[in-house]
Amino acid sequence: MSTAEKHGPWYRELNGYHWFVLAVCTLGWLFDCLDQQLFNMARRLAMLELAPAGGSVDTYSAWATSMLLVGWATGGIIFGILGDRIGRARTMVWTILAYSVFTGLTAFSQGVYDFIAYRFLTGLGVGGQFAVGVSLVAEVMPDRARPHALGMLQAFSAVGNITAGALGITFGYLATHQILPSAWRGLFAIGILPALLVVLVMTRLKEPQRWQQSVAQVGAKRAGSLVEMFGTPRWRRNAIVGIILASAGVIGLWAIGVFSNDLVQLIFRQDYRQKARQEGQAAWDRQLLRLTLAHPYTLPKVAQRLASEQLRPRDLLSPQEGTRDAELIFTAALGLYQQGRSVSVEAVLAASDQPQPGGPPQSPQDRARRAEYLEGPSPPPEELEPLLDRIVTREKELSGNLMTMGGYNLMLFNIGAFFGMYLFKHVTQRIGRRLTFAIFFLAAMVVTALVFYAIDDVWDILWMTPLMGACQLAVFGGYAIYFPELFPTRMRATGTSMCYNIARYLAATGPLGLGWLTTGIFAGYGPPLNLRFAGMTMCLVFLAGIVVLPFAPETKDQPLPD
Repeated sequence: MSTAEKHGPWYRELNGYHWFVLAVCTLGWLFDCLDQQLFNMARRLAMLELAPAGGSVDTYSAWATSMLLVGWATGGIIFGILGDRIGRARTMVWTILAYSVFTGLTAFSQGVYDFIAYRFLTGLGVGGQFAVGVSLVAEVMPDRARPHALGMLQAFSAVGNITAGALGITFGYLATHQILPSAWRGLFAIGILPALLVVLVMTRLKEPQRWQQSVAQVGAKRAGSLVEMFGTPRWRRNAIVGIILASAGVIGLWAIGVFSNDLVQLIFRQDYRQKARQEGQAAWDRQLLRLTLAHPYTLPKVAQRLASEQLRPRDLLSPQEGTRDAELIFTAALGLYQQGRSVSVEAVLAASDQPQPGGPPQSPQDRARRAEYLEGPSPPPEELEPLLDRIVTREKELSGNLMTMGGYNLMLFNIGAFFGMYLFKHVTQRIGRRLTFAIFFLAAMVVTALVFYAIDDVWDILWMTPLMGACQLAVFGGYAIYFPELFPTRMRATGTSMCYNIARYLAATGPLGLGWLTTGIFAGYGPPLNLRFAGMTMCLVFLAGIVVLPFAPETKDQPLPD
C-alpha cells in the first residue's frame, strides 16, 4: 500500500490557513504571470505605434523584452534577499505594488524609451514575487503536501496567462469596432488591478514559523547571506545547478516561446493585408498619395491624422506584397515639403534615389514601378478625409484582429502550459526530479523547433501552440517544486531567487540574440522565414538543462533542509 493510500489525499492535511496562504501566493503569482503575458501580447502592436520612423520594430521589441528581464532579475535578487531578512509577507506587498503600478503607467507611454523604462520598473516587482511566494508556501505546508501545493501554485499561473489571452481577445474586439482607440494601452491599464491583493496580504498573512525560528537562531543579517551560499560547497553547487536549469527554461521561453505570438501576428498581418489588396483596398492608399502630390499642402494634414490615430507611414498599403512603395513615397514627399522644396512625382522619385529611413536607395526597377504607381489622375482635395477614414478604419480593424489572434494563441499556449506543469508534478513524484527534467527539456527542444518551422494557419495554432506551451512550461512547474528543496530556510528565498534571476540576466541576452539572428544572419530570407529560422536555431538552449542534470541532487521524498 502506498503512502498516499495510507494517509489519504495530500490536501486532507491542509487546514483553513494553509489554504489561505496557498490562495494568496497563487493569486500573487497568477497576477504576476498575467502581467507578463499582457506585455507579450501587446509588445509588437505597441512598438508598431511607438517606434520612430525607420526604426526596426523587431529591434525595439527585443530591447523592451530584454530590459523587462533585466528588471525582473534585479528585482528578484533584491526582493529575494529582503524576503529572507524582513519576511516573506512584508516583501510580497512591495513586489505586488511594483508590478501592478508600473504596468498601469505603461499605458501612458509616449515613445519607445519611456515604454522600455516602465517595463524595467515593472520587472523589479515581477521578479521578486516568485521566490517570496514559493518560499512562503514551501515553509507553511506539511512536508507531504509541499510538492503538490507548489505544483498547483505554478500550474495556476497558467490561469493568469489564459486570462491575459481572454483580455487580449476582448480588447482586440473593442479596438476592431473602434470602441477603444488603442487595444494595447487598454490592456496595460488593466494591469494595475492586482494592487488590490495587497489588502489581503497586509491584513491576514503571517510570517512562517520556520522563517521566524531561523532568523531568531542566525539573526536577520546572516539570513539571505550570499557569502554563505557561494562559500559553502553544498549550497554553491546547488545554486549553480539551479541557475543552469533555470537558464535553459527561461531563455527558451523568453527568447523563443513568447515570440511565437509575434510569429503568429506577423503571419496573419501578411494574410490580412494580402486579403485587403485582393479586395482592392490598396487603391485607397494610391489615390491618397496621388492627391497629396497634386496638392502638397495636404501632406502635414495626412501626417497629423495618421499620428492622431496611432498610425505610421508604414501602415500605408502598397499594391504588391513585400514592397514598401506607399510608405517610402509618402515619407519622401513629406520630407521634401518640410524642407520647403518642390513636391512632385519626379521630385519624389529623385529623392528616393537616396537612402530612405529604414530602406536602401531605390533600384531602377523600384523607380519604374513607383513611377507607374503614381501615374493617373488625382482625386479632388475634398476626397482627402473620406480616403483617410477608409484607411484608418482598415488599419484599426487589422490591429484589433491581430490582437484577437494573439489572444487566442496565448490562451492555447497556456492551456497547454497548465496541463504541462500539472503533469510534471505527477511524473516527478513517480520517477524523480532529474529524469522528469530531462524528458521535458528534450520535448521542449523538439516541439518548439517544429512549431517555428511549420506553424502557418489557424488549424496549426489549435494543436501546435498548446503542445509547445505544455512542453516549455512543464519545467517551470519543476522549478517551483525543486528550487526550494535545494536550500535551507535561512537562505531559501535568496537561493530560489538567485536560481531564477541570474537566469533572467542571462535570458536578457536571448531576445537580443533572436533579434540579431532575425535581422542579421537570416535577414536575407525576409519575414516570416527569418524569424522561423532564428527561433529554430535558438532551441539548442534547451540542451543546457539536460547537460547539467548529472550534477543535480535528487530531492524526491526528502525533507526540506534546515
